[in-house]
Amino acid sequence: MHHLMGFSAASARRLWRAVVGGALACLAATASLPSLAEKPLRIGAPLALSGGLAEEGKKQQVAYQLWLERIQAQGGIMIGSAKVPVELVTYDYQSDEKRAQQLAERLITQDRVDFMTAPFGSGHAKVVAGVAERYGVPVIAVASSEPVHNQGYKHLFGTLAPSVGLIDTMIEYFTAQRPGTGTIAVLGRDDVFPKVMATTMSRQAAKAGLKVVYDTLYPVGTMDFSAALTAIKAARPDWIYVTGYTSDLILARKQMADLGVDAPILTMVTGPAYPEFVDGLGPLAENVTSATWWHASQTYSSDDVFGGTQAFAQAVRDRTGKDPDYVHASSAAALVVLQKAVEAAGTRDRAKVRDALAGLDVMTFYGPVKFREDGMNMNRELPIIQIHDGNPVVLFPVPAQASALRLSAK
Repeated sequence: MHHLMGFSAASARRLWRAVVGGALACLAATASLPSLAEKPLRIGAPLALSGGLAEEGKKQQVAYQLWLERIQAQGGIMIGSAKVPVELVTYDYQSDEKRAQQLAERLITQDRVDFMTAPFGSGHAKVVAGVAERYGVPVIAVASSEPVHNQGYKHLFGTLAPSVGLIDTMIEYFTAQRPGTGTIAVLGRDDVFPKVMATTMSRQAAKAGLKVVYDTLYPVGTMDFSAALTAIKAARPDWIYVTGYTSDLILARKQMADLGVDAPILTMVTGPAYPEFVDGLGPLAENVTSATWWHASQTYSSDDVFGGTQAFAQAVRDRTGKDPDYVHASSAAALVVLQKAVEAAGTRDRAKVRDALAGLDVMTFYGPVKFREDGMNMNRELPIIQIHDGNPVVLFPVPAQASALRLSAK
């Protein structure tokens, strides 16, 4: 028997037993630990569950839960050859921008999430995307406009199509449906997304040959629109176009009625896309038009966990008792595309998943998703809607057409 150098035979045997025993113990311990493949995939999500954006934040939460339940039912996400469980780590950032930023830091540095989603609203999405970019964490935004995507971020992807596509579609449709439309009044909220929807409309309408007879931004928190509305009434436009969040638009519409302000075409972005707009206005919501990124009457079929638009819409109805709007759909789509990118990459490696997102070209229940270089979803035909008899109906595109345009005033 060979001796180990400097050891007696007995000592060598004892050392050999210790080494083998230690190795076996290490193997046993390793076997009992989850491997990297089995370790849950963690997705961080700051949500506005209280404060000014709570309505939208709660819709985001419902959509996330519906996706997660279906993922859990199938045993997780397939990464390579293994099914990996998924955990959603969420916090209420209380609709506060500074808190959104702090929680994004916490999710990455303390909770060790693999990936992130950004909250509803461009301003808050922008700060979360900024944090994620610093750490190289891919982040999917559910509602982000051009000013979020022009920062040069390489890890930000958004499920909404560019605002300019929405606006050009409206201009083309309304001027074709009412050929005498020559003037427009634009009133917009001075806040990231509503502001870009107002300034883009003013620019594109002028390009299309419309005369912009009124063009003003109102401050966040405005409760009295009478000065602006009186000026719009005096200008007698063919088309009145107002941007803001649902509570702004309800207030503005009520004050329009009080002051007798109307036009053949009245558009509010994106109020009529929400059931809350109709609930808050009753008959005053009639004939108000809007454009939206998605509508429950669309008929996309897909191989994602929902299987198609109608199945997704029914899942939301079953959960909430109401039709879904684009916030529900865009939020669920964010997790669907993240899942597809992880599966395509075959790894949770952030850089590889980022590259998979950049190259993604898929059909989902929400419609086609393919990201431009700036991370926005490619332009596609987006629905124009109008409130008819208390319900949003699709006017365009024609395949989903439910009704013809009704003029708000002669």
